[in-house]
Amino acid sequence: MIIVMKSRATEKQIENVIAWIESVGYKAHPSSGVERTIIGAVGDQRDKAALKYAENLPGVEKTMPILKPYKLASREFHEEDSVVRVGAAEIGGPEFVVMAGPCAIESEEQLLESAYVVKKGGGQILRGGAFKPRTSPYSFQGMEEEGLKVLESVSGKTGLPTVTEVVNPADVDLVESYADMLQIGARNVQNFALLKKVGHARKPVLLKRGMMTTIEELLMSAEYILSSGNPNVVLCERGIRTFETATRNTLDISAVPVLKNLTHLPVVIDPSHAAGNWKYVIPLSRAALAVGADGIIVEVHPEPEKAVSDGAQSLKPEKFYQLMDDVRALAKAMRG
Repeated sequence: MIIVMKSRATEKQIENVIAWIESVGYKAHPSSGVERTIIGAVGDQRDKAALKYAENLPGVEKTMPILKPYKLASREFHEEDSVVRVGAAEIGGPEFVVMAGPCAIESEEQLLESAYVVKKGGGQILRGGAFKPRTSPYSFQGMEEEGLKVLESVSGKTGLPTVTEVVNPADVDLVESYADMLQIGARNVQNFALLKKVGHARKPVLLKRGMMTTIEELLMSAEYILSSGNPNVVLCERGIRTFETATRNTLDISAVPVLKNLTHLPVVIDPSHAAGNWKYVIPLSRAALAVGADGIIVEVHPEPEKAVSDGAQSLKPEKFYQLMDDVRALAKAMRG
């Protein structure tokens, strides 16, 4: 249920409504817009009729049911676009944000060289995996905490904020102490214990769509994070599994406008994992910008042929610079 406050409702009236919502067993999620405040009341739907009584409270204009199953993620609850801040970068704002770096952190030298490439090219956020969920138990699993230390060190030297994956609820606090943004990868999009745990974190979350996950299921996963108290969620389309084998996955480019219609959360695209081949990353990045995505996350490696993970889809420095030139040119043309 959404409780819409009057445009002239006082702070005291808003506080009283929040207290009343919580007194009847619901969680209150206020959202202040340009003209008025709305308060989402989220909880057990079996007794939702009681929330209609909120219309009798001072300062309340009306109550409205939220029709979508994802209450806090829906545009019904939050009509304006949300902006998620990661360091100095604002995902969901007017600027197209580029997150880039190697799939896996291999050494401080490798990550530092990658970071300098990202910064020189104009990327705003450095990516790098310390914990790697791999299909094979014999594949490189990441440097774990040592990798996080490298990530923090390189961030300090370059000034780039960082995003890295967390795969285990027990590691959330550890990863949060080193990184600026927590990534939940495709394989963990419906790890509900992990979603709830990052929902209690203070850092923003990059939530990647699973290979077999519908758009509604992705939004319901985001709802777990939002309902646990963390409002800073960015959605990521990274390809779904289809019958096509020419690419690693099939990039669902239509997911961007669909999500933009359904939710206020920012949406980015991961063309590297969608394609699985560096040759397709630049055109798919251009498509991301053209279709209205808020940014991209791409893999960049100084020597992809030596990468321990996903070298085939990683851009060499000169290709990353080309991507950034293309993005800037297209963004300028679209603004014009």
